[in-house]
Amino acid sequence: MSKITMYGADWCGDCRRSKRFMEENQVEFHYIDVEKDLSAADKVIEINGGAKSIPVIVFEDGTHLTEPSDNDLKAKLEALSIL
Repeated sequence: MSKITMYGADWCGDCRRSKRFMEENQVEFHYIDVEKDLSAADKVIEINGGAKSIPVIVFEDGTHLTEPSDNDLKAKLEALSIL
């Protein structure tokens, strides 16, 4: 099982798109809603160097993508041999 965490919110179109991409490609991930978990919102700000941008997707290699396109997300998952 891959260890991917996605920070997002239901109102965020980019979050819904990235979440749908991973679900359609059967990528296992843990989803954290930053609206329901305020400590997660703080974590997003920490990861992004002060920015509140979502989604933030954190990968098992310690890297992350913020607001990735589907192509960027696909490339990262392929690089990690998840796709």
